[in-house]
Amino acid sequence: MNGRQLDRSATGRGGFSGLRAGVRSAAVLAAGLLALTACGGGDTADKGSANGKNDKAAAATRSVEHDAGTAEKVPAQPKRIVSVSVTMTGHLLALDAPVIASQATPPSVITDKQGFFTQWSDAAAKNSVKVAYQGFEPDVEKVLALKPDLIIGASSGAENAEKFYDKLSVVAPTLLYRHDDVSWQDLTTRLGKDLGLEKRAGEVVAAHEKRVGEVKAAINVPKQSAALVRDNQSAMTVFTPESAQGRLLTSLGFTVLEPPAGKGQTQGGRSDFAEFSQEKVADTAKDSSLLFVSHTPEEITAATARPVWKDLAAVKDKRVYDLGLDTFRLDYYSAGNLIDKIEKAFG
Repeated sequence: MNGRQLDRSATGRGGFSGLRAGVRSAAVLAAGLLALTACGGGDTADKGSANGKNDKAAAATRSVEHDAGTAEKVPAQPKRIVSVSVTMTGHLLALDAPVIASQATPPSVITDKQGFFTQWSDAAAKNSVKVAYQGFEPDVEKVLALKPDLIIGASSGAENAEKFYDKLSVVAPTLLYRHDDVSWQDLTTRLGKDLGLEKRAGEVVAAHEKRVGEVKAAINVPKQSAALVRDNQSAMTVFTPESAQGRLLTSLGFTVLEPPAGKGQTQGGRSDFAEFSQEKVADTAKDSSLLFVSHTPEEITAATARPVWKDLAAVKDKRVYDLGLDTFRLDYYSAGNLIDKIEKAFG
């Protein structure tokens, strides 16, 4: 299964597959941790004697509540963050957080050649972020070898690391966050608070909101509602008004279509989208404009040529819009790209 297929499967067709069978033994992990602790302890003592108050501040720790529990001894000013969620990495880079390495996905049309999402791969290169490992199951030994003082991960989506939380926490304090049921702005604000980067988080959100205001004033929003959809060939995913994508479109003045009545198929307990039959979505969309999330132009053309879609008013009136390949997961970078798409289509 390639990266594109993996991404598509996250919308409710069985989830991601091909996860590794498990991590190495606890004994090996513990031995590595002892070596890391011995090495780290000496460095801290030397720096503390040389730098006085500054190092005392850097060495300060605190408890942080996150979506998988409460982490103790979280550094107030982390210096070496390893991300075990390729989704969370974009949020961390926007905050100028000290990310030294990140999980990567198999390379695909939505990533660079090493498996980092295209919307922030340049920022990762600029900050010399390494690939920690490739795949959706945390490689605890590789994380250990990177000597992080903090691990950030996800508790939703394909890279949900909750079942590895105890193992990761042995390596370093670990914070896991849901990214499916919150706006990226709220997540950025929360990360800023938890990482001691509140000022930067405020700047990032403010810059985005300024851009939203500028584009909202410059575009002509269609009177019809906007159906945020993603084609899975045998079915169709509909993003809710409360999804990150839905909230962004709402902030720009759009009315986002509610999903069809009834319970659709979801993935991993996600609340931001659900999958329904093509016929049910087409019947619900009716006169709505169609905004496609994470598709190539060729895929959109193929989807709207199907009998169930080709006679819809949106298709006949050419109210079908491409939001870009990077819009399945919104962060500061991909949200900016989506706004650019909206400005070009409706400006």
